[in-house]
Amino acid sequence: MDAEEARHVDATLRRLGIPGIVAPENPDDTAGAWRVYDSLDPTVRKDTTPDVLAAVVAQFGEADPKPPRRADGGPTRGFIIPPDAN
Repeated sequence: MDAEEARHVDATLRRLGIPGIVAPENPDDTAGAWRVYDSLDPTVRKDTTPDVLAAVVAQFGEADPKPPRRADGGPTRGFIIPPDAN
């Protein structure tokens, strides 16, 4: 995800009460890819993106059990932010 998507993910995690810190993979390159971590400290943090994605799916269910595929047949990855449940 990029920085703009990271802002949306961060807001959604807060709204859902799911712990996680959304931060760039490379702290010196905020224009690069972002992930969800358990800590802000880049020297000790653990990438929890898969766990956080599973927590979101657990709250909303999986819309399509088959993951989307790229044109070359490989899997795609990312977050799908569900609409506000209110």
